[in-house]
Amino acid sequence: MPHSPRRGVESSWRMRLAIVKRLLVGRPMPLAQARHERLGKAVALAVFASDPLSSVAYATEEILLVLILAGTAVLSYSLPVALGIAALFAVVVTSYRQTVAAYPQGGGAYLVAKDNLGILPALTAAAALLVDYVLTVSVSVVAGIAALTSAVPKLHPYRVVLSVLAVAGIAMGNLRGVRESGRMFAAPTYFFVASILGMVGYGLVAAVFQWLPEAPYTPHPPGLEGLSLFLLLRSYAAGCTALTGVEAVSNGVQALRPPEGRNAQTVMTWLGVLSITMFVGITALALAAHVHTGNLVGFDGEQRTVIAQLGRASFGGGSVLFYALQAFTAAILILAANTAFNGFPILASILSEDGYLPRQFARRGDRLVFSNGIVLLALLSVVLIWAFDASTTRLIQLYIIGVFVSFTLSQAGMVRHWTRALAVERDPVERRRIHRGRAINAFGAALTALVLVVVMISKFTHGAWIVVIAIPAMYLLMTAIRRHYRKIDQELEPEPGGVVLPGRVHAVVLVSRLHRPALRALAYARATRPDTLTAVTVSSHPDDVRRLEQQWADRDIPVPLTVLDSPYRDITGPVLRYVAGLRRDRPRDVVVVYIPEYVVGRWWEHLLHNQSALRLKARLLFQPGVMVTNVPWQLESSDTARLAEERFVGAGRVR
Repeated sequence: MPHSPRRGVESSWRMRLAIVKRLLVGRPMPLAQARHERLGKAVALAVFASDPLSSVAYATEEILLVLILAGTAVLSYSLPVALGIAALFAVVVTSYRQTVAAYPQGGGAYLVAKDNLGILPALTAAAALLVDYVLTVSVSVVAGIAALTSAVPKLHPYRVVLSVLAVAGIAMGNLRGVRESGRMFAAPTYFFVASILGMVGYGLVAAVFQWLPEAPYTPHPPGLEGLSLFLLLRSYAAGCTALTGVEAVSNGVQALRPPEGRNAQTVMTWLGVLSITMFVGITALALAAHVHTGNLVGFDGEQRTVIAQLGRASFGGGSVLFYALQAFTAAILILAANTAFNGFPILASILSEDGYLPRQFARRGDRLVFSNGIVLLALLSVVLIWAFDASTTRLIQLYIIGVFVSFTLSQAGMVRHWTRALAVERDPVERRRIHRGRAINAFGAALTALVLVVVMISKFTHGAWIVVIAIPAMYLLMTAIRRHYRKIDQELEPEPGGVVLPGRVHAVVLVSRLHRPALRALAYARATRPDTLTAVTVSSHPDDVRRLEQQWADRDIPVPLTVLDSPYRDITGPVLRYVAGLRRDRPRDVVVVYIPEYVVGRWWEHLLHNQSALRLKARLLFQPGVMVTNVPWQLESSDTARLAEERFVGAGRVR
């Protein structure tokens, strides 16, 4: 029988990959280190709130892009719309403060809906969040690259490549660990907050004293629509992109230092105050500076975002402060994806533990992060960016549907939670607190449901239908995975009587010629004391078979040799038929097939050996009642690879 070189040839490649991985990701951490990887409140704000904090960079823009359809005269409505969104933001933040207090173990909308509404709403919320996290990465990175190309228009043709590189960089940072990535991304987040608040403060003061020039003017056609309630609702729904990412804190409560629930509430409060202040301030400043365009193109062909126009109006187009503002805006928009890179893997791990996603997502990697979730999120985001040509305008149409589905279900679940609490609570003071919490959640659920309906109606034909299909598809996928795991668990459940012992054990040793690996396999098979033991070879070349039989007789090997005829030089078929014949009359018997194999240390040696046994092993694994045992024989080249790997592992670090 031909021998299969053991995949040990890959040990040298595995070692090289381990070196590269350790350089990029860092040294593996023991599980005991996990408690030291918890985040303080300041770093947690940067990690979990970078998405909602960054959303203010384009939320005002989305409002203006809708209102401009009715003409520039109605842009003054942008401030009342922004104030309405700020009120909703406050309600949602207050609601999620209650959620993290009630569910300090994390899980957010999924766990709230699961406990209070049932598995269907819970999986719907989870599917919506998973889809929205992918969109968050795509939209945030593409918006960040758009801010960069607003300052440096020559980079615009390379936006797809730049976006993909940005996603890869953020993913790599998160693979290094929660605390390390948090420290890495905290500085740009706070620089952005400081630059926006500084611009808004200076700009509003300058507007009061009429120091502020108007933003660059781009003529618009007459209003295509009249101002209507539906147009105002559309602008309100578009501006609600400012709320994306608010739920991330509730999903990752356990990533914070103890007391987790209280610290998460504090982070939620900071998030709300900063986001509302920045969002309303940008909208007010845009109104004062008469910003008439969002992502429209000016006379010079240059992409002009609202932030870019406000920066020009406040600091001057060629000033250091303008370029610093654009740099920080680009950085925070790109790093806003970090919120999703923390939320997606955590939610995926929770779903995995419940059996709704592959179990690999519940395993922590070398740096105590859920590496599989991080890698999957990066890959899905890259595909989406490539498919939509890194266009913010096209991607934004898919945005916020998922997050408002989860908002609505989470708050509806909290209403049920408070109702249950009222049924058992007797203390008057506590009952008043519960009534207040239920009223807040009920109001928030109704408001977010209304926004969800408006968003779906206004964006459905512009691409949102993809999300409307993706969420149910994700739900069906998760239920199918759960169904598969449940079926497998039922199949693997031990029978009441225990394990049935086999009637007899038949050992079969596959040999092609008589050499050391074959003799070791025969010796090992005899040591297991099977009921029957046979050596089997396939007659593809008669001369080789005669030589083997002569060597067998000369050595007086106490194991019968069976020759299987193969006129068409096939090896797999005759062996499979022979093994099946051993069990045909006695289904309770077990056949153990021993396969000698080489262990080689160089990649090119792997190519020089026959791979027939690999195909044979793959086929044997599907035969019921058949066990496959590999008997390795280490060639000299494997010693070098083994010693090098032992030195690498023993060093514990890259030298």
